[in-house]
This record gives sequence, structure tokens and C-alpha cells, in this order.
Amino acid sequence: MSVDKITGMEVQKFILERAKQGHYAANYDLRLLKALFNHGIQHKLLAENPVRNVPFLPVEKRAKYVPPPQDIDKIIALADPDTQDYLWTIRETMGRMGEINRLTWDDVDLKNRTVTLYTRKKQGGHLTLRRVSMTKQLFEVLNHRWAGRDPKVPWVFWHKYRCRKTGEIKTGPYIDRKSFMKTLCERAEVRYFRFHAMRHSGASLMDCNNVPIAAIQRILGHENRTTTEIYLPV
Repeated sequence: MSVDKITGMEVQKFILERAKQGHYAANYDLRLLKALFNHGIQHKLLAENPVRNVPFLPVEKRAKYVPPPQDIDKIIALADPDTQDYLWTIRETMGRMGEINRLTWDDVDLKNRTVTLYTRKKQGGHLTLRRVSMTKQLFEVLNHRWAGRDPKVPWVFWHKYRCRKTGEIKTGPYIDRKSFMKTLCERAEVRYFRFHAMRHSGASLMDCNNVPIAAIQRILGHENRTTTEIYLPV
């Protein structure tokens, strides 16, 4: 079907069909369609946006689970030494998993006790940085890893893997380390949570200790205060 033949009714039928897989998925597709047609109008490829009046589907928002500090302690205690360092670094920096995975020794300043984290706010956008002060625990973890590092490897956390295309053994940073969290939570007999929940836990803890929201926002690396408020207890 050519673009100028698409009607709001056609889009609505598609969205309702997509909703069978969940309202979040349907609303995500609708958001992309609205942006796509607006792009067409902006560049004078279309006269009107047929998706303009198609409403988003209702979504039931649930409170996000925030693990208590003692549960995080339990899973760290059960992890192997390398994973313990990884979890401590996420916990003490409140960094995103991607930020910790791309962390290099050039980003670690043991003398001034700071860590520079890089994140990409938008797909295809530039990496933005923020510096986080090391806690005593984080300094001990990174100082120990620095002493035992491989000078040829720039990353703080890395692994060897077999390249799917060539079959060669390569060295590189972790991309995804989610799989072990479920196992650790089961072994520790605590409710399952992911890495991102540790950011929520840290933000909640700071808020309960009267840390200003501006400071929490800066540590979490949020552009907007309203995003930080989502992380704080009601």
C-alpha cells in the first residue's frame, strides 16, 4: 500500500491487532508511526498525518520493584569474584549496565578517586559523560583490579569469546551480562531483580538520607529532574 493511501482506520486496525501482544508494544509502534508521518509532512512528502487522531492505548502503570540493600548484599556475596567486582561497580556508581561494560582504565582516576561514565542518550547520538566520585568500597574494588589487570586490555570488565562470523577467539568488553542475575537471586532466595533496579535502590537510599535531588540527578546522569523523581520513593 502506498503511503498516501494509508488511513487512520487502517492504522487503528493495525494497532489493535498489535495490542494482542501488549499495549506497550502497540503504543511503541504508534509512536513511531506518528513520528514517521510527521517527518513526511515536514519534508513535504505528505499533505496530512493519518495517525494524528489515533489514540494511544491505556496502560496500567505498576510500581517498580526496588530491592532492599540487604538483598543486594546477598546476591553479591554469592557471586564469583569477577562478578562481585562488576556488581559492586554498578551499585557504587549507580551506573547503567552499558556504562559499566564500556568502562576503560582511561576512565578510572585512582589518584583523584573518580570514575568517568559514558552513555548514549539517544540512538545514534553522541556519548555524553559524567564523573562520579569513588566510594571507599569502589576504590578498593578498582584498585585491586588495576593491580591484577592485563596491560594489553583497555577495559575494566572484559571476556574472551568466539566470534560467530569467523570462529576466532576474541577479547572484548561485555555486551550483555543479564543471565546470571536470575540464578543469583534464586540462590539467595530473594525476589528477582535486574541491574537497573540497583540504580533505583541507590537513589532511594540517598533520598532517605536527605541527599538533594539535584545531586541524585547528577549521579544518575539524568537530563531532566522529572526522570529522577521516578526513581525516588513516593
